[in-house]
Amino acid sequence: MALMAALNPGEDHLTEKTNDFTAREALFYHETIRPGKIEIVASKPMATQRDLSLAYSPGVAVPVKAIAENPADAFRYTAKGNLVAVISNGTAILGLGNLGALASKPVMEGKAVLFKRFADVDSIDIELDTEDPEAFINAVALMEPSFGGINLEDIKAPECFIIEQALRERMKIPVMHDDQHGTAIIAAAGLLNACHLTGRELGSVKIVVNGAGAAALACTALIKSLGVPHENVILCDRSGPIYRGRDGIDQWKSAHAVDTDKRSLEEALEGADIFLGLSAAGALKPEWVAKMADQPIIFAMANPDPEITPDDAKRVRPDAIVATGRSDYPNQVNNVLGFPFIFRGALDVRATAINEEMKIAAARAIADLARLPVPEEVSAAYGRRHQFGHDYIIPAPFDPRLMETVSAAVAKAAMDSGVAQLPIADFDAYRHALKSRMNPTTSVLTTVYEEAKANPKRMIFAEGEEEVVLRAAIQFRDFGYGTPVLVGRTQAVRAKLVELGVDDPETYEIQNSVDSDLVPEMVEHLYAKLQRRGYTERDVRRMVNRERNIFAGLLLALGYGDALISGMTRPFPQTMREISRVLGPKPGMVPFGIHMMIGKTQTTFMADTTINERPSAVELAQIATETAAVARRLGHEPRVAFLSYSTFGNPSGKWLESIREAVAILDAQQPGFEYEGEMAPDAALNAKVMEMYPFSRLSGPANVLIMPGLQSANLSAKLLRELGGNVTIGPMLVGMEKPVQIAPMTAMAPDLLTLAVLATAGVVG
Repeated sequence: MALMAALNPGEDHLTEKTNDFTAREALFYHETIRPGKIEIVASKPMATQRDLSLAYSPGVAVPVKAIAENPADAFRYTAKGNLVAVISNGTAILGLGNLGALASKPVMEGKAVLFKRFADVDSIDIELDTEDPEAFINAVALMEPSFGGINLEDIKAPECFIIEQALRERMKIPVMHDDQHGTAIIAAAGLLNACHLTGRELGSVKIVVNGAGAAALACTALIKSLGVPHENVILCDRSGPIYRGRDGIDQWKSAHAVDTDKRSLEEALEGADIFLGLSAAGALKPEWVAKMADQPIIFAMANPDPEITPDDAKRVRPDAIVATGRSDYPNQVNNVLGFPFIFRGALDVRATAINEEMKIAAARAIADLARLPVPEEVSAAYGRRHQFGHDYIIPAPFDPRLMETVSAAVAKAAMDSGVAQLPIADFDAYRHALKSRMNPTTSVLTTVYEEAKANPKRMIFAEGEEEVVLRAAIQFRDFGYGTPVLVGRTQAVRAKLVELGVDDPETYEIQNSVDSDLVPEMVEHLYAKLQRRGYTERDVRRMVNRERNIFAGLLLALGYGDALISGMTRPFPQTMREISRVLGPKPGMVPFGIHMMIGKTQTTFMADTTINERPSAVELAQIATETAAVARRLGHEPRVAFLSYSTFGNPSGKWLESIREAVAILDAQQPGFEYEGEMAPDAALNAKVMEMYPFSRLSGPANVLIMPGLQSANLSAKLLRELGGNVTIGPMLVGMEKPVQIAPMTAMAPDLLTLAVLATAGVVG
């Protein structure tokens, strides 16, 4: 495997490819900006000596004494209540086996990132260098004061059973081995829905589980807790069914032994309703599927390749419902649907454990969510309309409703089962608080990326010899967003691709103006556009041959690509001037730029930050309307503020009329979003200051800021990017006749990739 090679010394592995990317790209991702994927950020001010005195000595002594007197106060004065440790010894890393504690660190960091991304749970990765279960147990148990929960990960069986059980008995905080229970919970959710669709009752189904590792045993235990009779489940390992009296099986397998005369997986499957596979690729033969009951339910969850593909299963049984662990097939059994929200709910009620009732509640909540009407953003991610049915029995991981639905169900189950120390009194308020924890931009951007994959386009990269551009282009193709069209000298571009680990550079489309057959057509097109603006045909030919932005713009204008990105080698104004010789604005529109500032819980859109030095009232109204539309496409209900140094005439000045006229234009248009102005930034963004103006039409702090002029806009955007600490996307160019994006010269490959995807997905442009 390429990932296995990537963990070995030497350089040969760097050009090997996984399904979606080269190993070199994966290593580059983990190395750049700063090594790894997590950092510690202070949540309190640390600017002054007073701040430091409060944070540490002598101020810290006050909460120390409070906690000593009342240990529960640790949840009030420290991060314990929102902190989970992701702990492994590296004995079962993904599908790679026992590679040791240190090698598991990238995976554990990744799990910590997922906790934060999906449920706003802070997480620290801890790698313990021991294969002794007792030593591992003691080390983790001693850390109980530090954390609100423990997520065990990538620990081989049977040690994982011993470790988890011992820690659950010794610790009074939630402990869960996600490899076992995460898979079990999501599989159980899908099983509930598959049985519902096929008219089956859990009390009568016959199930065959293939695989007897941690996840398989947890799945078996959970489906029995849901109501499947013990004798109706046949568990198989490499040697076949586990039956009573069979020699050489451990205590965990023997707990699921049944009276049966079946001695092979093939025999066990005869007449079975359900197959749950957690074993190996190809373990389920099509001819065995043919022997299963009507409308068989097949969960082929081996990774990276399932026990049988959905296509092969449905070839012999078109009536089958099939789920896998893969994102490129319907019904993905993905642990990220569960563990972030299970811990979220458990932490919020200060649960002392994650018990069977909480797991069942999570499974039922996930199942119920899949039966509800599917949000537009989820359907868009699949590229087609989706609703509950054979190919949609499990919600998508980016369904924005998972946070409130699953977390609330788990919290309530903890309360009902008696393990909650901080019961929730108002669940409506709790659900609202859950929704407000996460910035909707995050999930919507994920959806945009999925939509781009479902509708791949041709993206023109105008500066194809630049390394950062090529990295973005490689990712654009490898991640399935479309076809990159690289503009540059053919041999130079191919040499750079080889340097970056691409083993098939000849498969990349390269457009070189020196030898392109398209040049005559381009010259004719551009000369017709510019001949009355002082340009001769010779001038135009020289521009086409020498200026990559003009050549790239003509590729787009003539339909040889769907969108274009440039900006890495020249300042924004120069790049814009060159492209504008080829491509004009949309009819009736003025082009402008938007900077999108993404914070933890809010996103702010700022415009125009790039082009119009002093917009007119009509232009300001148009910029407001178009920016509000972009905000809506990215999951936000726009609240637009026209910014000024003046708030409703105080102080007065000569630059206010255009803003007031813009507001009047919107009054006449009734655009369907909130807007107000003129107002200073604090009156637009600070809730307390807003209270001074009860007549304001904004129902809350503004999230779309329309700037009065380019100088203030560009300065503000760059200051916020450098000093604000938020993620910044942009500038995003809006209003051109064809989708064009001009990145800042300091952009990195992920920035270019995001702009490219936003353009091809139609979010901006």
